[in-house]
Amino acid sequence: MRSKRIAAVLMAAAGLIVGAAARGADDNAPVTTPRWIWAPGAPKEKQSVVLRKEFKVASKVKSAKLYLACDDSANVHLDGKSIFNAVGTHLAFSKDLTAAFAGKEPGAHILGVRARNDAGPAAFLARLVIDLEDGGTQVVVTDASWDALERRGGGIPDFDPADKAWVKAAEIGKLGDAPYVAITEESLAKAAPAREATATDPSKLKVAKDFKVELLYSVPKDEQGSWVCMTLDPKGRMIASDQYGKLYRVTLPALDGKPEDIKVEPIPVEIGEAQGLLWAFDSLYVVVNSGGKFPTGLYRVRDTNGDDVLDNVQRLRELPGGAGEHGPHAIMLTPDGKSLVMVVGNQTAPVEVNESLVPRAWSEDILLPRMPDGNGFMAGVLAPGGCVYKINPDGTNWELVSMGFRNQYDAAFNRDGELFTYDSDMEWDINTPWYRPTRVCHVVSGSEFGWRNGAGVWPPYYADSLPGAVNVGPGSPTGVTFGYGAKFPAKYQDALFICDWSYGKLYATHLKSTGSTYTGELEEFVTGVPLPLTDIIVNPADGALYYTIGGRRTKSGLYRVTYTGSESTAPSTGNPEGAAERKVRRDLEAFHGHVDPKAVDAAWPHLGSPDRFLRWAARVAIETQPAATWQDRALAEKSSPTASIEVLIALARLGDKSLQPKLLEALDRIEWNGLTEFQQVALLRAYSLAFTRMGRPADQATIDRLVKRFDPHFPGKARQINSELCKLLVYLEAPSINAKATKLLDDAPTQEEQLDYATSLRTLKKNWTLDERKAFFNWLLKAANYRGGASFGGFLRIIREDAIATLSESEKASLKETLEAKPVLKEPAPALASRPLVKEWTVDELVPLVESKLKDRDFDRGRSLFGGASCFACHRFDNEGGAVGPDLTVVSGRFGVRDLLESVLLPSKVVSDQYQAVVVETLDGRTVTGRIVNLNDDSMSINTNMLDPNGQVSVDRKLIETVTPSPTSMMPQGLLNTLKEEEILDLVAYLLSRGDRSNAMFRQERAAAGR
Repeated sequence: MRSKRIAAVLMAAAGLIVGAAARGADDNAPVTTPRWIWAPGAPKEKQSVVLRKEFKVASKVKSAKLYLACDDSANVHLDGKSIFNAVGTHLAFSKDLTAAFAGKEPGAHILGVRARNDAGPAAFLARLVIDLEDGGTQVVVTDASWDALERRGGGIPDFDPADKAWVKAAEIGKLGDAPYVAITEESLAKAAPAREATATDPSKLKVAKDFKVELLYSVPKDEQGSWVCMTLDPKGRMIASDQYGKLYRVTLPALDGKPEDIKVEPIPVEIGEAQGLLWAFDSLYVVVNSGGKFPTGLYRVRDTNGDDVLDNVQRLRELPGGAGEHGPHAIMLTPDGKSLVMVVGNQTAPVEVNESLVPRAWSEDILLPRMPDGNGFMAGVLAPGGCVYKINPDGTNWELVSMGFRNQYDAAFNRDGELFTYDSDMEWDINTPWYRPTRVCHVVSGSEFGWRNGAGVWPPYYADSLPGAVNVGPGSPTGVTFGYGAKFPAKYQDALFICDWSYGKLYATHLKSTGSTYTGELEEFVTGVPLPLTDIIVNPADGALYYTIGGRRTKSGLYRVTYTGSESTAPSTGNPEGAAERKVRRDLEAFHGHVDPKAVDAAWPHLGSPDRFLRWAARVAIETQPAATWQDRALAEKSSPTASIEVLIALARLGDKSLQPKLLEALDRIEWNGLTEFQQVALLRAYSLAFTRMGRPADQATIDRLVKRFDPHFPGKARQINSELCKLLVYLEAPSINAKATKLLDDAPTQEEQLDYATSLRTLKKNWTLDERKAFFNWLLKAANYRGGASFGGFLRIIREDAIATLSESEKASLKETLEAKPVLKEPAPALASRPLVKEWTVDELVPLVESKLKDRDFDRGRSLFGGASCFACHRFDNEGGAVGPDLTVVSGRFGVRDLLESVLLPSKVVSDQYQAVVVETLDGRTVTGRIVNLNDDSMSINTNMLDPNGQVSVDRKLIETVTPSPTSMMPQGLLNTLKEEEILDLVAYLLSRGDRSNAMFRQERAAAGR
């Protein structure tokens, strides 16, 4: 035995033993036996201690090996440099430290340990065996001669012997003693080499009630990379792909088996780097998205000789311009089993298609000069953006199904045959008016979802794009799947499971029919830190849900989720609700993509439908037909404002430019005051399309007429209408727009709204007074203190540069002092914090007030206070605001008055897991509190201030000691303490109204037409 040899050598060279003092007569332990040690005092939960031993070597080190065990984990250092981590209660580890001593001269060294106890008993034990070049052997063991201290706040020492806080370590017992009898002399001598850290421990995850998560496989990072997608083959084996490497075939363990029964083997075929995998038509379809070894594109891989080994790779189509993480992604089978569907991100070059369900008339459709991304990201990339394609099995026929996504990674069909995807946000746009959160989208035939580069992103209220079914928030969408085939309760079988990579959230999205489409609610199903989810599938063979984590060279793992509760897991039959409406829509969609003389008459009656998706299907059916066959009917349409606006939008998009005067005349017939808010926004969009598609009217009389029509309505009450009116009046160069919009730069309650007006004004050349010019540039000085995503500062720079380009030389001279002024920068803080304290309100005081006085409230003051309290900086409400915190639009449906007030006054009483911060403690003494927003290899980005989305701190994951949930909310305390009673009532009414100023809580004279 190795241990006996060590003992014999040490008896002959007792002078070389370090750290083993002579024992008393009642202690027969040999001097080579290490002792369990810890800092003095009773061990504590979540306690970190630092241990150190200084020793000398008489000659150069030939080889060195460390044997250790720790309850619960240890990070080992030699001479101040971290060597490795050992994690695992009652497990022994060994580590070859020869390389750590290489090049070091004889003399003093420090063996240091940062040890961590999670709960219960705590101790550390080690034996370092050093073979010297002069033939001697030296041993360092743990005992009471070691130094120790408990980790202190504000940083930890670097094992400096001069630190006065050191005390002698406490001996817990010798090797083999309780409570660590599992660690013996034999087990220590035979300890396996310390392994790479495992993927996130399932015990650290929060899982929905009655579900269990198992870590089946921790992917060896150096050997098998980081897995990002998977599929099942006909034998029930999983195929997975490293983002930057090979494909692997995984034989899964049985539900009653052990994780170690898993079998992982590389697939010996020259293809990989996949972000989409599908087994169909006796083939493995591989979507490569790398820009690495294999050209980006769609591949088909087959076993040509029947030996169960894939051996033939055929590239069906190369997709240039799709390299990186915004290229081609997932591929799936259509419900009828006859075709494939593939999703591609917005950096994929447009594919030449054989057919298109989307009318081939897409354009940027941005009324004012475009403002590209503030950091130049994807500059010059235009529509169609991210797309969904339908493909035949041999890849020869491609059909465009949908467009206008930013970067959707995966998609799935529900049992009704409807397709859903989870589209990404542009996190660099947070706290700008064009930011859109990640969202689940119902991908219908011929759909457009409005992604455009930079500030050109279409808002969800545009009539010529479709909204999401569920807004999620900031994140990085990855894999999605429906729960069909899982042995779960029916609610979860019918759920759409969606993965968020950056925030470590696996959501169960519960969809319900709403007319011919769906809306949904989110449930956090599995959450953890870190949990960079990449893909998810259901294995019908065992009824389990499987997901992977990894991506961007992060630590990867394969997990299994099973149900352990008592509810029935019989196959769900779904809910037939909405079937009739969906049939109407599908009948209309049957006209998409081809000319059919029956299409116009069939679709026309649905142009005025209250169902937005039915209107969409009808308009696309009409747009597919030659415009000459329906343009006169469109110009004469008067059945309803909605039908008129819808078909005139179609005519603006498809009609000849010569039709513009007649088109404008038809739009002018639609009375403004009788329209709902949504109709007013749609009408303004129709006018905008008439100009973007057909050009600026040549005659001044038309311009004057339009200015006269719309100028009296600006500014109005509704935020969305003001945004579109401002753009239109700037385009028309209305004489009064400069003064009106410039005033709103200071009066508008949110930075998003102010930024919206500034973006519209930035290229306006006419009708400025010097005072208005000065006010504009003074606003830019103030806006330098606003916070947003990574592109926010760049957007402000572009606005300033564009505005300066409109100045005459005399204006530049007059504004010299203003243009050369430097902004006074301040730390972000709620705007109301500067107001005097009114009182420290309590929940018990406010509940009866709110419950009895929510009538005759002031909508606009409520919205202004929502902005003044910096709520918009973190929360979305009625499609505006930030996204660091939860969307509050539907707060009235989820919270009672008391719950709402408690969440504002006592934000740390109940902290939502979805938005909970974490506390990261590092081995170099840092403590960082915030939300993890990004991972990249060994780098973790953490947002530490909700008011500053771009205020991120980077932490090296190799130096992380612990990551624990923070009990304290990132939401500031005391937000209502500077508000008077009437102000609080207006703010609460605004929150409960879902943004509807016609709600009965508000003064009726202030109520606008409903949506």
